Amino acid sequence: MSDDRMTPGGGPDDGRRAPAGRERLIRGLWPPRVNRNQLTVALLLFVLGLGLAIQVRSTSENSPLRGARQEDLVRILDELDSRTQRLEEEKRKLENQKSELENSSDQAEEARRQTQERARQLGVLAGTVAAEGPGIRMTVRDDTDTVEAHMLLDTIQELRAAGAEAIEINDVRVVTSTHFTDSDGDIRIDGRKVVSPYRFEVIGKPQDLEPALNIPGGVVQTLEKEQATVSITRSEKIVVDALRSAKRPDYAQSSSQ
Repeated sequence: MSDDRMTPGGGPDDGRRAPAGRERLIRGLWPPRVNRNQLTVALLLFVLGLGLAIQVRSTSENSPLRGARQEDLVRILDELDSRTQRLEEEKRKLENQKSELENSSDQAEEARRQTQERARQLGVLAGTVAAEGPGIRMTVRDDTDTVEAHMLLDTIQELRAAGAEAIEINDVRVVTSTHFTDSDGDIRIDGRKVVSPYRFEVIGKPQDLEPALNIPGGVVQTLEKEQATVSITRSEKIVVDALRSAKRPDYAQSSSQ
């Protein structure tokens, strides 16, 4: 029996096929085959790396601190610390100025608010602005025409003493200069004729106003003796909207400088 081995192709395997395969592999790898695109990319990478190396070296050689003495470095560091302190101090000054401006603005706003509030209060007292608040409504009916002007004036004085802040009678605003007169059987308030029923709109503390009018021998009893009918009701909202024009004094002037 023959001992020859057959190859897949039918020929004898004489051991020469494997060395032939290795030779072809070596010939495929060496010498390396470089095409034009690969060569261009390699050249660009080389130029880029060379440029970066030159730049780093140039930056290092041109550094102002390169080769400086230790004393110079310490001096530079001290100057930087001093500059930082000056900047911090300037920052604090600016922050203080900002706070002062804000406080000044707040104070100005508060002064303006107080001025407006004071002007409103004075306007209420002078009758130049409308007012509203808790108070009482009082109606006096005089069917016998026995009520006289001084009786209404006594009522106003009693209400003021009890803390009335704004008063209106039959659409006439009552202020400090208001006067009551009897003229040809009519009652006039600041020259304006008023007739029964006399309707009082009064702003103030109801708990003080009503008792002040009802004290024994007071306003209500005096009017009732004259056959007048008096009714008083409390309210949480009284509106006094009759206005007076502000009169400028002819001779009096402010003494404040």
